[in-house]
Amino acid sequence: MTSYNVKISDQEVEFKCEEGDTILRAALRAGVGVPYECNSGGCGACKVEVLSGEVDDIWEGAPGLSPRDIKKGRKLSCQCIPTEDCEIKVRLNPEAIPVHKPVKSAAVLFEINKLTDDMAEFCFKTEHAAHFEAGQFALLDFPGITGSRGYSMCNLPNEEGEWRFIIKKMPGGNATTALFEDYEVGAEIVIDGPYGLAYLKPEIPRDIVCVGGGSGLSPEMSIIKAAAKDERLNDRSIYLFYGGRTPKDICPPALIEADADLKGRIKNFNAVSDVEAAEAAGWDGDVGFIHELLGKTLGDKLPEHEFYFCGPPPMTDALTRMLVTEYKVPLEQINYDRFY
Repeated sequence: MTSYNVKISDQEVEFKCEEGDTILRAALRAGVGVPYECNSGGCGACKVEVLSGEVDDIWEGAPGLSPRDIKKGRKLSCQCIPTEDCEIKVRLNPEAIPVHKPVKSAAVLFEINKLTDDMAEFCFKTEHAAHFEAGQFALLDFPGITGSRGYSMCNLPNEEGEWRFIIKKMPGGNATTALFEDYEVGAEIVIDGPYGLAYLKPEIPRDIVCVGGGSGLSPEMSIIKAAAKDERLNDRSIYLFYGGRTPKDICPPALIEADADLKGRIKNFNAVSDVEAAEAAGWDGDVGFIHELLGKTLGDKLPEHEFYFCGPPPMTDALTRMLVTEYKVPLEQINYDRFY
């Protein structure tokens, strides 16, 4: 297979990019800390300048680039595929150096577990071990569907090669429609991972708060499982706050109850945002947005915690704004990968 050399300007850093791979993925496979978050064109964290050489843009209208970025010739390294040797300008981030270099491999679907009307756990297996940090994600490629989709693992790293994802069916979504309506045990996809920087840091001496909405539950389940098993965290409180639109969306209590490591260890709080649906179902829990419940529950103690969260952009935006502006939580205590 053809490969191209990518050089980082003004630095003694070069790496090989296999034909068809993006600059960002190739850099991370080589252990080079090119900054990024979503790895799918939405957040803009992986901007670079291509100083020489030609690249193909696989998503020219990616929202991660502003009109000003385009005018200045900036590109997203997660959307650039080199077609020849090239030189780029980027400020490397040591924190982006991968703990586990991402690997692309074939995966077979071996189990589907329905969680709610529109959310399920899809379980895939690869021939190699599933090495990742709790809270990371992988990029999934589905036959016949253009573009990779990022989904977070909900299980723990393992030698058996099991990759489990809690996925929500999205209206009009090609990938999730195929998964929920067409995929059966034995189906094959390609998994590329792990990626992501919002993973559990057990060495940090603070209580842990995980917040999720929709399929953002997936990485938070992985984090609370890892935290519950880590002896360094035996004296820490571990919270899981999860919000859904209706009572039928609230599945964490059942998932926690079914796991011996989580039962009695995790402090779980849930809220639904649809007032009418809550009343119709006789919901006796909290009604409102999950960040509001978080503020009501922990209040002035919020700055004493380490936060991990994942969910729809309105949720992550509101949560970040509340933590930083209302409760003065330092940004370095907030961990999430932006997906837009």
